[in-house]
Amino acid sequence: MTPRSAPGTVLEASMRAGGRVVAGIDEVGKGAWAGPLVVGVAVLPESAYVDGLPDGVADSKTLTERRREASYERLATWCAHWSTGWASAAECDHLGMAAAQRLACRRALDALGVDVDVAIVDGRWDFVSPLVPQVEMMVKADQQVASVAAASILAKVSRDRHMRSLSASFPHWSFETNKGYPCDRHRLGLAAFGPSVEHRTSWAFMDTSVPWPGASRRQRGDAPATLF
Repeated sequence: MTPRSAPGTVLEASMRAGGRVVAGIDEVGKGAWAGPLVVGVAVLPESAYVDGLPDGVADSKTLTERRREASYERLATWCAHWSTGWASAAECDHLGMAAAQRLACRRALDALGVDVDVAIVDGRWDFVSPLVPQVEMMVKADQQVASVAAASILAKVSRDRHMRSLSASFPHWSFETNKGYPCDRHRLGLAAFGPSVEHRTSWAFMDTSVPWPGASRRQRGDAPATLF
């Protein structure tokens, strides 16, 4: 098997002409049954283009939880700017996932502390426009683009820590291990105790994993015409 190459800075470097601010953007929590959707934004420091990258800049999905935590601590002080934006489970229910992603992205950019000229976004779905003048979509950008990899780690660890903190108040759904994602223990908790206030009750799992009469509550409200 060919080893996976580490993310680099070639794409960011090609877009920085004229002092433009280039940021990587990624989201986590889209497929979860419970907890928030989190969008991470990261801007690399000048040293990234001169001295290279610190250890641990990688797609967050390829790292163990221990390595993600260690990478988070390095990146939080190394990045020139970074932030996360959150959409709660209730907002995901009410708005729908597309609008919730846009809302979380707007919150992340508002918290960044610098205006972004170019955003490199993982995937095919553009949830960033029109907040940033230039948006470059790239499938598997978290594996190839350093700023996106950094954003993925910062968002993932931020969300994981939040889900672990919820487990003390919501012990029946094993959030400390599954982080709100589908698994057998999560299904058992739903079957025995139903959903918590942290669950996305408009999601399809309510029909298949909560065997109570009337458990499905698909009454999602209409999303606003615009969130910007």
